[in-house]
Amino acid sequence: MPQLKAAEPLPPAAAVPDIAAQLSLASACITGAEAMAARKKPLVVIGHRGKGMNALASPDPRLREVKENSLRSFNDAARVAGVSYVEFDVQVTNDGCPVIFHDDFIFTEQDNTLMTVKLKFQGEICGRRVTDLWLDEFLSYGPQKDRNKAGKPLFRKLNDGRILKWDVQSDDALCTLQEAFEGVDRRVGFNVELKFDDDVVYREEDLAGVVFEHAKERPIFFSSFQPDAARIMRKLQDRYPVYFLTKGGTQMYADERRNSLEDAVRLCVAGGLHGVVSEARAVFRQPSAMGRIKEAGLSLLTYGQLNNVPEAVYMQHLIGVDGVIVDLVREIAAAVPELDPSSSMDGGGALGLLESPPAARRTPNFFSQREVSLLLRLIPELVQ
Repeated sequence: MPQLKAAEPLPPAAAVPDIAAQLSLASACITGAEAMAARKKPLVVIGHRGKGMNALASPDPRLREVKENSLRSFNDAARVAGVSYVEFDVQVTNDGCPVIFHDDFIFTEQDNTLMTVKLKFQGEICGRRVTDLWLDEFLSYGPQKDRNKAGKPLFRKLNDGRILKWDVQSDDALCTLQEAFEGVDRRVGFNVELKFDDDVVYREEDLAGVVFEHAKERPIFFSSFQPDAARIMRKLQDRYPVYFLTKGGTQMYADERRNSLEDAVRLCVAGGLHGVVSEARAVFRQPSAMGRIKEAGLSLLTYGQLNNVPEAVYMQHLIGVDGVIVDLVREIAAAVPELDPSSSMDGGGALGLLESPPAARRTPNFFSQREVSLLLRLIPELVQ
């Protein structure tokens, strides 16, 4: 059983490529016949953790609308016309059950027997590693499926160290991977991100077994930030595509395989992976990497805050990005020219890998060439 360890991030790289120059080169690739050909291929919209991640400190109420990584969030996203997949994070509990949860640690108000953090006006907050929990312990956090039972209050630790109560407008219970297969609209595919933690033996066989047993005709693809996890999943099965997740140099790691789009391409080619999922800023910082990705026969998806900006999503479509993982699901699905959020998805059926659902009508391009040129000048300011 392989031992997977997370790479420690290094300080951000000081050097930034000449983005404006590279985007000028990209501009030449999105005019005329090539742009027409690129626009014939629909851009795939993927809901991040369902209908969007929860940003508890954000002033934007849309990021606290529904509990992320929940059956309710997945089904809300599935009801948005134009959404092909939902992305979610899978970890394996101590007793071998794949569950859906993003953070490495889960927090609640509890006694002093665990790691504690004192919060003013909130008492003691206790955190436990998700992979240390047994399934029944994990499911005891947050709202319960049995409304007659009270779950442990759920808190979340932010990147800045603050711990906030996990309050959303529409809450829902935590769930297992099997429950997602059984309870989520079959018209939407699953992007299963393989989560891991430092010094944890990651049992990918447990996860793969649930997928093989319950996926049926649902489109599935795997992804992971951990190079070895992606490689092992590719060797473990050949039924579903495997993608490598990368920050593309926007954050540096001791593991050099994680530090650039070029490294990601080499890893995918060497490991027989199917594509790259990159932080969107990395693609805008180095759009020339798009050629190498396509020459290698790989697909390219992106994620990140820029994917909540319709203009940035449209520019990615023009330069050849195949799909975007987004938080503002309805807004971005409406903004992509090939998709129409008012179109009917009646009839359903499984969506093929990186194919978008049919739209009732096609909308015209958002921007003239003059407007595209303006965007190419503005985007470098967004990605610094």
